[in-house]
Amino acid sequence: MLEKLKLYRKKLFSNTKLLVISLIGIIIVTTIGISKAHKTITINVGNEKLEISTFKKTVQQVLEENSIELIEQDKIQPALQDIINENTIIEIKKAIDIKVTVDGKELQIKSAEDNIQNMLIAEDIVLNEMDRVEPDKGSKLSKGLDVKITRVKENIITEKQIIDYETIVNEDATLDSSIEKVTQEGCPGEKEIISKVVIEDGQEVQRKIVEEKIVKEPVEKLVVKGTMNTLVLSRGETIPYKEKKYMESTAYAGDTITATGTVPKRDPSGLSTIAVDPKVIPLGSKVYVEGYGYAVAEDTGGAIKNNIIDIFLNSSSECYSWGRRMVNVYILAYPGEW
Repeated sequence: MLEKLKLYRKKLFSNTKLLVISLIGIIIVTTIGISKAHKTITINVGNEKLEISTFKKTVQQVLEENSIELIEQDKIQPALQDIINENTIIEIKKAIDIKVTVDGKELQIKSAEDNIQNMLIAEDIVLNEMDRVEPDKGSKLSKGLDVKITRVKENIITEKQIIDYETIVNEDATLDSSIEKVTQEGCPGEKEIISKVVIEDGQEVQRKIVEEKIVKEPVEKLVVKGTMNTLVLSRGETIPYKEKKYMESTAYAGDTITATGTVPKRDPSGLSTIAVDPKVIPLGSKVYVEGYGYAVAEDTGGAIKNNIIDIFLNSSSECYSWGRRMVNVYILAYPGEW
């Protein structure tokens, strides 16, 4: 009996020892599990650094636990679904407000990209080769940044332009001044102009000619114009003259000698004598005086100055009859020309 009791006590002690060992094992395993489940991590949000202790498994769970909200444009590393470990560092870059002016619109954009170029790519804003971005595409983003995109393109255009013809007038001293004849009709030419045109946001800002060539040469218009002045007398006779003057006229008579040493004469069918101011009509000039006839400037007089002539008549009564009147004086030839 005593031996059975000893055996029972020995068996009981052995079972109790096993139970204690098992409980200690469970406690150790549980402690290790809890230790492994608890993690200390760091969250960097901009310039703010947060040290957090958590039992959560994923990045998203940690953010929810700490009421950290994200918008679609925010950037986070690691990804929301990633498992966190001890000493995991979560980097969050919050999107900032950017204004982009493009295609006539103002876009209010939130972006967490590093620079303007990456922001435009993320927002599906496509740049053409010549488009201009201000500030430069490599510029870093900052809150409230104003980005302007100017759409730029170059067009090569070809235009036709009329070339006006020249009119060449050739003078002909054998023709009356009233005569003008076209000997060759003019014809406009044509040239082709190739230009490079710069367009910014739909508006032309620059135009430069890169090539210009004559397609058709213009043809000159040729005109012959008479330079001879002619006087048609009442009897139908036409006489050419050099110059026409509208002058005041008086008359004189008597036996005298002219300033050129000749005897003054009145010859209605030939050449009579008149007195002139040599500064106006040179002595020796052949003239035709309206209402008087052909004459030669042979004489001068103290009262004959500037725009006055004095015609010679055969009597004082004829002089009184002539009086003082305005007449046209035609210079037919200058001294040495007749």
